[in-house]
This record gives sequence, structure tokens and C-alpha cells, in this order.
Amino acid sequence: MPEPAELERRTVDLLRRLIQFDTVNPPGREEAAQRHLAELLSGAGFECELLAAAPGRPNLIARLRGPSDGPSLCYLGHVDTVLADAGDWSVDPWSAELRDGFVYGRGAIDMKGQVAAEIAAVTALADEGWRPESGELLVVVTADEEAGATHGAKWLCEEHPEKVRCDLVVNEGGGDSFGTNGKRLFGVEVAEKGVFRFALRTTGRAGHASIPKIADNALAKLAPIVEAMTSRRAELDRSPEADALIEALGFDPSDLARALQEIESRDPRVALLLEPTLGVTFAPTMIRASEKINVIPARAELRVDCRVPPGLGEGHARRRLAEVVGEGGYEVEFAEPVIGNRSPSEGPLMDLVREFIEREEPGAQVVPLMLPGFTDSRWFREAFPSCIAYGFMPRREIDMFEAAALMHAVDERASVADLTLGARFFAELAPKVLA
Repeated sequence: MPEPAELERRTVDLLRRLIQFDTVNPPGREEAAQRHLAELLSGAGFECELLAAAPGRPNLIARLRGPSDGPSLCYLGHVDTVLADAGDWSVDPWSAELRDGFVYGRGAIDMKGQVAAEIAAVTALADEGWRPESGELLVVVTADEEAGATHGAKWLCEEHPEKVRCDLVVNEGGGDSFGTNGKRLFGVEVAEKGVFRFALRTTGRAGHASIPKIADNALAKLAPIVEAMTSRRAELDRSPEADALIEALGFDPSDLARALQEIESRDPRVALLLEPTLGVTFAPTMIRASEKINVIPARAELRVDCRVPPGLGEGHARRRLAEVVGEGGYEVEFAEPVIGNRSPSEGPLMDLVREFIEREEPGAQVVPLMLPGFTDSRWFREAFPSCIAYGFMPRREIDMFEAAALMHAVDERASVADLTLGARFFAELAPKVLA
């Protein structure tokens, strides 16, 4: 097993190099970073392949085979990032500055840090001569995750499923820890909400803006709808993941509204992250009406980011929308609906996660979580129904609340101690699964 100091060196060095590749998506430009990773993995004995749906935007598939049949374990990640405005940062977002035990840079948490930990772990193992005793280890690093995975995991799973078929996936989305009410919890992301973004439209009658009452202002009809979406909450939906978290916090999930209220009174930070997992959410984000300032609009459109619990679809979203804003007076058009999905929260992979945490943090509890958003795991669950996909990169120095505030934000950074902890987890997991 690689020494912690060696894993730290490899992980930090690799993360700093990855941050220095500008892979802001759009446009992405992931090729240089992917070729760098392929070179590292090839040098450690992996069979590597780059597959691209768009020029300059390849996905990396690296494979280390065992001598006999067995499970296929996939370490999954992506190298594209969101934009960073350098003027807002205290450091250059692409300098990968190492300061006071932290690596600064865009993607440090989302998710070049985990990619670095995964690849540092597997190359260190392979360089020491380790090979799977059975099955195979896959490392899949995708492009385009931040813009919907059209050229990344979605494309791979739909167009090249034979290349990425696997039994177990470890990806982003979980592993953050938090302390509350005397407890320390580590979350494992086992489920993800679906995305049902929609356009809500109202109609009226155009007129000259100098005589407001001569017209019927379609834009004004959106005002109470926006207000309702930001001030009212749809009926809550129970789920196994939310129930498990509420019980771990010491409350009764049979009455979600009461449990949420009690959790909020004790620790508002936990309630803030729990509430979006308890049902359908509506976030109005864009609005469009008149093309001229002196014309009262006859038509207005509101764009809404809507997230729906796993397994539920458009019909459920429409019912919850009616609860919040009422019925009639508008029309709704959903665009590119994505149904959320989940993996079983109990099994050998979860047992191995618990075993690692119990040794590292005695007394801490591992709890399955639902992610309010979604990651590339959902494409693997959809393509391979028997696949178990978890989000897990253990972190304890930067807790869940700080990580949520740093993701996509100014001065994004990863703790060297957490990077090393993650690399140790990945280095220990593969030999146990592929024994």
C-alpha cells in the first residue's frame, strides 16, 4: 500500500497541474488535460483510450485488467470547470497556488481535486506492482459535465456503453462531513434529483407604455408567480435518503414539515441543505418580455430551474407547481426533462465506506444522501441498471457547509489533508473490491 506521504505528493502535484489547464466549460478545451492524464496512466500500465464527441473535447477511459473475471470498479471524474472571474479572486484562479495547507484554483473541489486523488492513488498502486486479482479497474474522466454531459458521460453511456460498462462507480457528490448536535456525519451520495426546467408563459394585450391601463401587461402577471415560487413551498415528498438523514440527526421523518422545523431551530445550516431534498423545488432564474421599453408586452416568459425527487416525472412537477402558484392564467413547457435516479444504499460498497470512516473517525456515522442536483453518476445508473454508483470523496478539514460555499465560488480551494485522505481511500478501496 502506498505511503501517505507519497500519496500526498502525487495528489497535490497532479491537482496543481490540472488546475493550470484552463478547462472552463464552455468551451471546455479538455484535450490537453486529458492527454496529460492518459500519459500518467499509460506509464503506470493502464490501457488508455480517448473518445471524443466533439473536436478537442475527448473523454479518457483507462483500464487495468485482472487475470480472471470479476467485478468492474470505475473511478469517475470530470476535468471541465465553470468560469472564474480572476478580478474577484485573491489569487489567480489558474495559478494553483499552494498556501497554508490549501491548493487554490478553479476546480480544486469541483472536481479536479477528486480526479487527482483517484489517479494519484491508482498510479501509485500500479507503480508498486499491484494489479487486480480479478475483474478490472476503470478510470473514466469525462468532458462536458458542467454543461449537461452532451459530449461527456451521457454520450459515452449512450454511444459507447461497451467501453464504460461497470458494476461499481465512485464519483463526486458525497464524502463531505459535518458536525451537528454532538454528532459527526459523513454523507454518501446514493441518489440524485431530476431536472425539469421549464418555461412559464403569460399573455395579455400590447399597448403604449405612456398609457399603462390601455393594455393588459403580460409581464405584470408573472410578478405574483415569481413571488409565490420564492415564498411558498410545495407539499414535501418522503424518500429513503431524506428519512435516513433525518433519523441520523435524531428526529422522526414521519412528519417532514415538523422534522425540518425542529432541525432548522437547532442548526439552520443543516436545514438549508436538507430542505431541497424533501420535494420539488422551483427557482425562477430568467425572464423575458417586451423588446422595447415603451411597449407594454403582450407576452412574457419566465424560465424556472425545477428539480424533482428521483423516479418522479413531469406530472409530479406539474402538480407541485399548481400547489405553489395555482392553476390557470399561464402555460408551461418543459425542456429536456431528466428523471433522477438512485442506487441501493446498502451493500458491500457501502460496507467498505463505513469500514474506512470507522477507522479514520471513530464514532462518526455514514449516512446515505440525496443530491439536490445531479452528476455523471445518473448516466451510469440509467445505462447500467445493476450498477451501484456512489458519490464519495472523504473530507473532514473542509466540511460540508464550507465545501458548498466554495463550489463554483471565489477562492475555491482544497485542503491538502483532505486530498490525502481521499487518495488513501481510493488506494485502499480498489484492492479490496478487486481481490
